[in-house]
Amino acid sequence: MKYFTLTLLSALGMMASLFGQQGASVSFEKYLGLHQAGGAVISPNGNDVAFTVTSTEWDANAFDSEIWLSRSGSEPFQLTRTTKGSSTLARFSPDGRWISFLADRGDKTQIYLISVNGGEAFPVTREEEGVEYYDWKPDGKQIAFTKTDPESAREKSVKASYGGFAVEGQDFRLSHLWIISIDPDSLNNPGMPPCKTADKDSGSSRLPCWRFPKAQRLTAGSFTVTGFKFSPDGNYIAYNHQPDPLIKSSVHADIGLLDLSSGKSRALVTNRSSDFLAAWSPDSKSILVHSALDDTLSDYYRNQHTLLVDIHSGKTTDILKDFDEQVNVVDWNSTGIYFTASRKMKTGLFVYGYPAGTVSGLDMEGDVIGNVSISRDGHAMAWSARYFDKMNEIFLRSSGSASHQLTRESAQIATWNTPVNQIISWKSRDSALIEGVLVKPRNFDPRKKYPLLCVIHGGPTGTDRPDPLASYVYPIMQWVEKGALVLRINYRGSAGYGERFRALNVRNLGVGDMWDVLSGIDYLQRQGMVDTSRMGCMGWSQGGYISAFLTTNTRIFKAISVGAGISNWITYYVNTDITPFTLEYLQANPWQDPSIYARTSPMTHINQASTPTLIQHGELDKRVPIPNAYELYRGLSDRGIPAKLIVYKGFGHGITKPKERLAAIWHNWIWFNHYLFGEPLEELP
Repeated sequence: MKYFTLTLLSALGMMASLFGQQGASVSFEKYLGLHQAGGAVISPNGNDVAFTVTSTEWDANAFDSEIWLSRSGSEPFQLTRTTKGSSTLARFSPDGRWISFLADRGDKTQIYLISVNGGEAFPVTREEEGVEYYDWKPDGKQIAFTKTDPESAREKSVKASYGGFAVEGQDFRLSHLWIISIDPDSLNNPGMPPCKTADKDSGSSRLPCWRFPKAQRLTAGSFTVTGFKFSPDGNYIAYNHQPDPLIKSSVHADIGLLDLSSGKSRALVTNRSSDFLAAWSPDSKSILVHSALDDTLSDYYRNQHTLLVDIHSGKTTDILKDFDEQVNVVDWNSTGIYFTASRKMKTGLFVYGYPAGTVSGLDMEGDVIGNVSISRDGHAMAWSARYFDKMNEIFLRSSGSASHQLTRESAQIATWNTPVNQIISWKSRDSALIEGVLVKPRNFDPRKKYPLLCVIHGGPTGTDRPDPLASYVYPIMQWVEKGALVLRINYRGSAGYGERFRALNVRNLGVGDMWDVLSGIDYLQRQGMVDTSRMGCMGWSQGGYISAFLTTNTRIFKAISVGAGISNWITYYVNTDITPFTLEYLQANPWQDPSIYARTSPMTHINQASTPTLIQHGELDKRVPIPNAYELYRGLSDRGIPAKLIVYKGFGHGITKPKERLAAIWHNWIWFNHYLFGEPLEELP
């Protein structure tokens, strides 16, 4: 694991001192510097567990993920060290002797192997376009992967003659399936390095060297492959494909079947709407598919169907029809079909007993189950999870034994003055039952009235849960320690509460969401705990949209922060890379029904706005393009309302680097501290 330098730590400490994080015992830098564990993968025999630990590299301004390994439940150790970048997508070889992973070590993203006993990692691909995704064939003799097609001769010629330009809807390159044969033992020779690029196709080299396995193309055509899985017997590859890699094309995703013996592909699942491969049956005769069937108008918020499809007859069975939530199948083995799903604020692991058809919840460590990995025989599993008051940890359960916690990430915050999280519920304006997380200081006094900050999640199908470190770019823990309450609202549309609840904001975006926020504030006010003269609201993405809607439709807040939020649905519709989202939630395009676009757009009521508003946005955001930010900023500024627009250079929809995330946290801290706590409206140096 990498560590930042004392000099940089000192500089960051001086910045914190300069701006005075008064009332907070933990600096933003310390919070952003926490190690985070996740991505557990169990070995085929169930003995070993690989997982990633993500750390903060301040000098490189990056979050770095590296692979750690626990052998037979022992103390984990760091296995990989990619100097400038991360090591991701760990996989055990079928014999359990090797761990493969993806890394860019100066020659695009390639597949690397490293022994479970440690040592030096070595590459097994040298693809000029890099590798996107990969998996092992069950016999361990081959690895299949996807990569982007190179520029064609015509594309290169056009660029050379006319420079760079793009045609909307056509600016992409397709990805396809490839495969290599591999014998790790013959490649892992310390005295024989890989041949250099100049020698890779020649028959001679001054020094003995081994040559990279030659890749064989498996698919071709006017489609892009987005995922795949080998059948357990190794005879087939089922793969997802869609017309192009643009996100709006996912609604047309289908599944093809490749017979490896003949090299021929055929269509396997081709419903009118999206079909996504989930798992193979243990006998290699069937696959599981998450599908919207023929629904192209509401699949964003409706439950997906889970289909069992016979690969030979095509017979399809719709299972889990009575399970009212989105399911995520993680494995199908001789003991059943395993899937994760949310139940309100908790996430659990369930098993579907096939063919009996019964669903059972499993008793697992953790309130929020992350990824789950199950051994080949189905009797051991590793998973990532956290309790509501802890950080994410890695767990192992072997056959016939109790769960064993492999990591101790929560020790990092054991001495922190983390807040108390309380789950509360109330009825909204239309009697819909809404849940939220009330974040309180440990020394909470029920006789006192506190400033209130509402923090609204994105999605809308996100879910807020109790969390000692809830933040992103909002310093929740520090505000609570400073003397505020924070309310995090699972407004209508949030996941975990069933299909009907997720559909409650269809043709009612913003409006119904506003009811849920304001009714939550009313509930707390009736409890006598809120100082209503000092309230603020903020959120990112859909949470930013709801915050913008509150900016132009209410006057109860002292300050608001809009992060990557929609200000005008027409502006959004004509700019975003995900137009189906708007069509499904508003059920029309702007030319068919301009009234619904006006009713749900913050800008419609810009002349009613009066709240000082901070606007934060990524410069290159394609999901919520930046014209939304400029439109809201100009509307507020023209009316003389205090507004500040901060553009984070080079970023898309999320702030993915630590320094800029630190800046975004400071921007929110300074903004709300000024308007709620009366502190100076400072600027970062």
